[in-house]
Amino acid sequence: MISNRPFSRSCIKIAVRLLLGRSRAHVQDWFPGLKLELATADRDGTIQYRGELVGRLTSPLRALEEKPANVLIVGSGPSVARCDLTRAAGSSCLLLNGALHLFPSVIAKPLAIAIEDERFVWRHFDLVKRIPAGCICLLSVSVIRAICELDRTWLRDRQIVLIDNVRKPYGVARRDTAELRKLPYVRLSEDGDVGFSEDPFAGIFQAGSVAVSAAQFAVAWRPRSIGFVGIDLSNANEPRYYETTDKAYSGIVAAQKRIVDHLVMTRSIAAESGIEVVNHSPISALVGMGFGYDATFAKAE
Repeated sequence: MISNRPFSRSCIKIAVRLLLGRSRAHVQDWFPGLKLELATADRDGTIQYRGELVGRLTSPLRALEEKPANVLIVGSGPSVARCDLTRAAGSSCLLLNGALHLFPSVIAKPLAIAIEDERFVWRHFDLVKRIPAGCICLLSVSVIRAICELDRTWLRDRQIVLIDNVRKPYGVARRDTAELRKLPYVRLSEDGDVGFSEDPFAGIFQAGSVAVSAAQFAVAWRPRSIGFVGIDLSNANEPRYYETTDKAYSGIVAAQKRIVDHLVMTRSIAAESGIEVVNHSPISALVGMGFGYDATFAKAE
């Protein structure tokens, strides 16, 4: 397994943590060179890299021309090969990482793309460059910085929505549980380990899988239903549906409980707004956590 993170980035990560401590270790996400001016509800923000304006940030609600009736969050778990996503409603699919392989042959017009781990960018930038110009891109701070390092021109004229970690936000020290409980848009478990943001524009809870972040955006869009495809979790050590022997590192198995706990909270909060959350993977860890299995997209045998 390889991650393709440049050695220089690993050195920066270690150095920043040693110099600034745990509370500001996430400065490495934007250091060196990246400076963001966050968007507001009615005004775009900016992305500057090494003093040059390279792109703009927009809010997740203004990025959408209209609210989707259904959102299908598509991961790259092995079970994707068992699904026929040509049946998905037009512009309903939110593609995560390697699910970009489905564009455009299977999914002609994605609703949005979400990438949270910069290692994916370093390993698959040729795939990232295939994202259509008009598509909404949900990107973390470190992903934006990695893209700038590879090709800062790529961000121009694209709809970039920031995935900002509410626990470790851009430009702010790490927040502890007491600080998080004071935020009006935050929902936390009793022990503070599991969280949900009712305002992803202000920040989201990350939990080891971009599916958790994508789900918080999806709930904010208030569709009738949210579906998960290829969010298998239980078999994440197997090659993704598009991989063979050259397998990239995945920390999903180690973080499985945390990921599932966050998605369980998401489902509960979505239900408060009348949003149905369903699982379309027959081998997902979600099956045993009350999500069940919906065979809507199962390929005919």
